Amino acid sequence: MKETPFKQMMKKWLDQNHHWHIKYWAGAKYTKEGIPDILACIYGRFYGLELKGDDGKPKLLQLVNLQDIRNAGGIGLLLYPDDFKNFKSFVEDPLSKTNYEWYRTNIEKQKFWYTKLSLG
Repeated sequence: MKETPFKQMMKKWLDQNHHWHIKYWAGAKYTKEGIPDILACIYGRFYGLELKGDDGKPKLLQLVNLQDIRNAGGIGLLLYPDDFKNFKSFVEDPLSKTNYEWYRTNIEKQKFWYTKLSLG
């Protein structure tokens, strides 16, 4: 799946489930680069969601911002279409063993990308 349809699917799911969210567009004159695609508040938790298509790769600044969100107490996720089902489960019960393991795997994926992009 390409990135745009994935973003549309995510926004539709957020809308259908009455979760507050905003789509952030970077690159305009007064916007900050590297902000996640979607900022959301889901069940009282702040999420920064960087969405990629099946073959997409994040930028280093995007990964830094996801880490900054986690450092501030929020949840910063790098999501691909294959992650959608697990993401929905995680949102419902982030502390279940299975969902927490998925979250940890997502963070490890981000660390992998960070290392790969840092080394060039």
